[in-house]
Amino acid sequence: MADETPVPPPPPPSVPVPSGGPPSRGGYPVVLELERDHDVANWRPLVNWLLAIPHWIVLYVLGIAAFVLWVVSIFVVLFTERNPFLGFQTMYLRYYWRVTSFAAFMRNEYPPFDFATDPALVVRDAAVVDVDDPGEMNRWLPLVKWLLAFPHYVVLWLLGIAAFVVIVIAFFAVLFTGRWPEGMRDFVVGYFRWYTRVHAYVFLLTDAYPPFSLQ
Repeated sequence: MADETPVPPPPPPSVPVPSGGPPSRGGYPVVLELERDHDVANWRPLVNWLLAIPHWIVLYVLGIAAFVLWVVSIFVVLFTERNPFLGFQTMYLRYYWRVTSFAAFMRNEYPPFDFATDPALVVRDAAVVDVDDPGEMNRWLPLVKWLLAFPHYVVLWLLGIAAFVVIVIAFFAVLFTGRWPEGMRDFVVGYFRWYTRVHAYVFLLTDAYPPFSLQ
């Protein structure tokens, strides 16, 4: 009699993991992303900087307010170990990234005039900045954070020069191809991610020391 041992069924085909989703936070409490593809209208490099002028004016005023609140928050954290201006400062960083990503022709979509300080009320946009609530903070760090961040200032100065050169090259790339080169855009976004983390650290939005990383 023939061997009738049943043959086990073949394993089910593996399902590919979809790409293009939001990247992992990597555990750091300050997140900056640009959640859109690399295609941009060819004429955007010529006009986005001009169209962004109303936003730059608003951003200038917000920057003054953010600086004043930072000075006040130093004393508030010293006595209460809490930063009550987290929502406003996060809104400022989010607004800055939205305007900068538009002015640097990394997007077609005009940034909204959105001043929501509550994360639940923030207008959805491709340029994302999120800051986790740090809760109780170290009351003494506000006195030295600006000094501890000094190595980051040096690196960011060098990266800023490189980012400027990359943006100039990308100007012509987008003008002729209608697309940001992927590696170049990743570098520029990474530079602003690094800058935002350091700003958030110095402006008392987190006690977590920022990593030396573009990711």
